[in-house]
Amino acid sequence: MRMDRNALTISTLSEEGDDREHWRRATPDERLLALEFMRQVCYGYDPSTTRLQRVLTIARLGDS
Repeated sequence: MRMDRNALTISTLSEEGDDREHWRRATPDERLLALEFMRQVCYGYDPSTTRLQRVLTIARLGDS
């Protein structure tokens, strides 16, 4: 998903708008996609860091 940086709406907090009705009509999948998009915008998204880091540990065997 890409954010459209050309669209900008400025409103006051007292203006309710139709956001509530929009999210009531949205499917759970659409809500989760929007949530994931907001998470990526807030915390950044780098595809190269999405995998788990590999860790190599060498253990020495004791004299048994």
